[in-house]
Amino acid sequence: MDSYAQMLAQLKRPRAMERFARLYGHREGELARQFTRYTQLVKIHEDLFHASSKPVYLISAPGRTEIIGNHTDHNNGRVLAAAVNLDCIACVTPRDDDLVRIHSQGFPVIELSVSDLEKKAEEEGTSAALVKGVAQGMINHGYKVGGFDAAITSDVLGGSGLSSSAAYEVLICAIEDILYNGFTVSSTLRAQISQYAENVYFGKPSGLMDQMASSTGGLVTIDFKADPEVQPLSFAFNEAGYSLVVVNTRGSHDNLTPEYAAVREEMQNVAAFFGKPVLRQVRPEQFSQNIGPIREKLGERAVLRAMHYFDENERVKQMVHAIRMNDLCAMFENIIASGESSWMLLQNVHMPGGHQPLSLALAMAASMLRGKGAWRVHGGGFAGTTLNFVPNDLVDEFVGRMEAVFGEHACFVLDVRPDGAALVLSSQEQ
Repeated sequence: MDSYAQMLAQLKRPRAMERFARLYGHREGELARQFTRYTQLVKIHEDLFHASSKPVYLISAPGRTEIIGNHTDHNNGRVLAAAVNLDCIACVTPRDDDLVRIHSQGFPVIELSVSDLEKKAEEEGTSAALVKGVAQGMINHGYKVGGFDAAITSDVLGGSGLSSSAAYEVLICAIEDILYNGFTVSSTLRAQISQYAENVYFGKPSGLMDQMASSTGGLVTIDFKADPEVQPLSFAFNEAGYSLVVVNTRGSHDNLTPEYAAVREEMQNVAAFFGKPVLRQVRPEQFSQNIGPIREKLGERAVLRAMHYFDENERVKQMVHAIRMNDLCAMFENIIASGESSWMLLQNVHMPGGHQPLSLALAMAASMLRGKGAWRVHGGGFAGTTLNFVPNDLVDEFVGRMEAVFGEHACFVLDVRPDGAALVLSSQEQ
């Protein structure tokens, strides 16, 4: 039996359904949907690469949702995040040379050699840059890389605010790790390698939260002090009667990189006022005693964004305590306060040019969920998505009203996924 036939047989076994249930939950029809999705991907790989003599691997990396801790990670702050049950998956076979060939649904074909990882300016902003950056990052840390053929598909849609880029980076790192290193790279280092690829090769100055949540899985609080400290938490929002609903307002992220970069730069400019590289190394009382001089030198927006940073770090600690005490009311109070701080202090809700889709989505959520749930801007902001904690008996109404404004399929109803990057199945399993 060739390796494709072996993999298709694996997908029909109870073990595959158990793994799907763990990664994707038990919503009606979900296991059947994942069986079809993975089966189709295996057949696509076979049609493209004809690698029936090679072992076949199915590998997954999830998107993420940021619960609280907006724009703190890039200044070594604290966040609370979770992997979600939307993911980027690959059907992969190893090669005997250094060639990497990737066919991703909806994207140009990538073909490159991991023996030539020179950073090129013309590749910035491309998937090829991410693949090269991940490979170089692994080499920098002493790990092996090699060639492979991959067919990839993702339901972490670009612009969904669920970090499709981090899921892709973490997936590529997991592929190289599984094929050539025995899946031995730690989840933290995998995230750091992925961030390196995005910062240095892709050219986007992201923090580490997205990659860390995707790489680690579950509900986690992360303290990005010198060495990131990850603590798993346990709270099932669905068991408490709530669904996580992300609303994609479909505002374009095009040309917004300078806006995202300015948040980080202005916070670090405030830190530099005190001779420090990041705000984590500045004491809150130092900052509050010097607002006047900082304002005079750097302007009001830098002051307001630094205020957000210090307040948000404290909110993450309060949120973690509320989760450990199972205090849903306190959780929602902190989530709403985080969203209001992002709106008023961080100022990452309004798009340049007067468009305000996030503001509209937040106002609509507040009118429907006040006293019942919680709402906030999600992720980088400016354009994109909101995160809402909706009582299960209001989900259909909430989704209907949001999609009447922002379009069909604008809402994602999510669960927290317990695992980060994962080897789902191998054709060599017994």
